[in-house]
Amino acid sequence: MSETHPAAEEYPTEIQDYLSAFEKSLGSVDEMLKTMMSVSRSELLQKLDPLEQAKLDLVSAYTLNSLFWVYLATQGVNPKEHPVKQELERIRTYMNRVKEIVDRKKAAKLDKGAASRFVRNALYEPKPQSEAAKKSPLQAKKKKTH
Repeated sequence: MSETHPAAEEYPTEIQDYLSAFEKSLGSVDEMLKTMMSVSRSELLQKLDPLEQAKLDLVSAYTLNSLFWVYLATQGVNPKEHPVKQELERIRTYMNRVKEIVDRKKAAKLDKGAASRFVRNALYEPKPQSEAAKKSPLQAKKKKTH
C-alpha cells in the first residue's frame, strides 16, 4: 500500500486519491522539464526544421501558461478571470494554424501533367482518317502482300 501522510486522515478518501494522482502528475511534469532543460535551446533548435521549431515554441509556451493556470488555482485565484486565459487561447489559435500547415503539406498534390493527360485521353476524339486508313482492312492487307 502507498505511504500515507500524517495529514491524510483528515481528508476524505476521494480527495486523498486526487492528491496522490496530482502529486504523481507533478513528478512526471518535473521529470519532463528536467529532460527538456538538460539540452540547450539553441542546440535543440538547430536540429529542427522551422515548422518543428514553431511546434516546440508553442508547446513550451502552452505548458508554461498551463502551469501558471494551475498555480493561480492553487492560490485561490480564478484563472478564468485572469489574462492567462486569453494567452492560452492565443497560443491555441497559433497551434491550429500550425496544424493547418501540416495538414496542407500532407494533402495530396495535383500533378498537372498527369491531370492534363488524363483529361486529354478521356476527351479523346479521333482525328480525321487519311485516305490509306479509310481503306478496308482487307485492301490494306492485299496491298502489303503484293
